[in-house]
Amino acid sequence: MMPVILIILFIGLVLLFSSFFTVKQQTAVVIERFGKFLSIRNSGLQLKLPIIDRIAGRVNLRIQQLDVIIETQTKDNVFIKMKVSVQFKVIQEHVYEAFYKLEYPHDQITAYVFDVVRAEVPKLILDDVFVRKDDIAIAVKRELNEAMMAYGYDIINTLVTDIDPDIQVKNAMNRINAAEREKTAAMFESDAQRIRIVAKAKAEAESKKLQGQGIADQRREIAKGLVESVEVLNQVGINSQEASALIVITQHYDTLQAIGADTNSNLILLPNSPQAASDMLNNMVTSFTASSIIGEEMKKQPKRVKDRGNKTSMDYNPSDTSNPGEPTK
Repeated sequence: MMPVILIILFIGLVLLFSSFFTVKQQTAVVIERFGKFLSIRNSGLQLKLPIIDRIAGRVNLRIQQLDVIIETQTKDNVFIKMKVSVQFKVIQEHVYEAFYKLEYPHDQITAYVFDVVRAEVPKLILDDVFVRKDDIAIAVKRELNEAMMAYGYDIINTLVTDIDPDIQVKNAMNRINAAEREKTAAMFESDAQRIRIVAKAKAEAESKKLQGQGIADQRREIAKGLVESVEVLNQVGINSQEASALIVITQHYDTLQAIGADTNSNLILLPNSPQAASDMLNNMVTSFTASSIIGEEMKKQPKRVKDRGNKTSMDYNPSDTSNPGEPTK
């Protein structure tokens, strides 16, 4: 008798403990009685009748993600692989519909994603697919929401996470992008070169301007020094012609000295003997004296009356009104 009682107690304890079960957070449990839907139990410690009631299934209430890869063709006949990520969850108030109406939700969602993407992408060229991928994602979400809401599913978000064209198309796009960047780099390099040339030209112009001013100042000071030298020589009884010739000879020897000091200068043959210097001095004095005499003689000559009637004369100047009288008719 005692063993029977122990067996009954053991069975009773097993049935008692099997009546209790726990449900995790963000999970719903579907209870059936004799194969018929009874209730939905949420998170926490729950109780069911042993043997009569059973757990038909557990439904995940957390947000899930499904990645769908679709191969399709664009308007410009380019085959691409597009990856669409769908984030969805079961609506807590519609666990019954999610559990009983749809057996394979992932397959159903995948079918709708394929249908929408293959309807939208062929309307666009490849470049527009990259630009308008958000519009494609919105279209997928709108279509899925309308279809899956009846099954107790809420579409949280849809994302076009990857667009992968054919390898040959991808290489061609890379070459186009590289060519565009080289073109842009060449344009910037050209602008930089132009700026450098303009800046260099401005610097050279400014340098030449300053150099010219320096040469002008130098020559001005040289002229002042020459005037002072002539005045000093005049004071000791040397006339202007002889003084000028003497200064030229001095500069001649200064030039020879400067050429000799420069080791990189080319060969220049100049007369540098004492006799040559003496001849040069005499020639200059003679030239200056002759020029002075000719100038004085020209000043002494009377002015000739220009005949305006004789237009072939070399002395006639129609614009000269200094001669008195009118031409004879």
